[in-house]
Amino acid sequence: MKKLVVILMSAIMMASIAAAQCAGMKMGSDTAKSTTAPAGSFKANYFEAFDHLEKETVALAEAAPQEKYSWRPGEGVRSVGEVFMHMAGGNYSYARMMGATIPSDVNPREFEKSATDKAKTVDTLKKSFAFLRQTVQNLSDADMAKAIKIYGKDSTVANAMLISVTHQSEHLGQSIAYARDIGVVPPWTAERQAQQTKPADKK
Repeated sequence: MKKLVVILMSAIMMASIAAAQCAGMKMGSDTAKSTTAPAGSFKANYFEAFDHLEKETVALAEAAPQEKYSWRPGEGVRSVGEVFMHMAGGNYSYARMMGATIPSDVNPREFEKSATDKAKTVDTLKKSFAFLRQTVQNLSDADMAKAIKIYGKDSTVANAMLISVTHQSEHLGQSIAYARDIGVVPPWTAERQAQQTKPADKK
């Protein structure tokens, strides 16, 4: 039964991020982070999704110009920088659900207050991904099966892993839409377009 649950959760996780993976798997494939998870395992599938989301999110944060970090599509909606900082806060929050202790000098609730500073936002985002990565890397199969509460409901650490990538996938999509509005072509799209416009090699 447990094996079936893991298989189903793996399928759900991969399906939930399919849209985010469509155009960008080629970008940065040589920079994928190594893991110790056995091939085909739930954790290995998790890291495949995680790696992709991290690369595209950080690339987009680096591509957005400093002066556009305060841009927002409407009143009461998160700005460009605030979305990235929200994603960084999510990484720490889900790591905490998985049993990690957030460093004392890190306060995710304060992140969005400094979201107009591009350099700080990108640095915070990178560190948050590294923290969540290490947290998941340290989980054993027994740890992933542990019962926890997620938003007041009974759940498991494995489900917190699933939610962590679906959450980031949602906001990566939001950030891509923002990028288009502020005139930024997503780096992986720009890379693909550059490859397509290269003159064919002469025979």
